[in-house]
Amino acid sequence: MGIFDWKHWIVLLVVVVLVFGTKKLKNFGSDLGESIKGFRKAMNEEESKPAEQTPPPVQPSVQPTQQPHNTAPLSQPHTIEGQAQPVQEPQRKD
Repeated sequence: MGIFDWKHWIVLLVVVVLVFGTKKLKNFGSDLGESIKGFRKAMNEEESKPAEQTPPPVQPSVQPTQQPHNTAPLSQPHTIEGQAQPVQEPQRKD
C-alpha cells in the first residue's frame, strides 16, 4: 500500500470530472492525441529526409559608390589600443 492507493485514484478521478466536466476532458484527450500524432509524424519525416545540401545565400551584386581608403579588410577585427586612466574629480573650493 503506497501513498496513492486505488481508492485515492478513484477519488482524484471523480474530483477531476466534477471540476472539468466530461466534455472538456474528452476534448482535451482528443487534442492531446492529435498533437502526439503530429509530433510523431514530424519526427518520422525528419528521420526519413536525407541530409540536403543548402546552397549558399545569394550575395547582392550592388557595390557601394565610394569606400574610404584607410579601412582594413572585413575579415580582420578592428581593435583600438590604448590605456584606461582613472577619472579625477574636480577639487572643491570652499
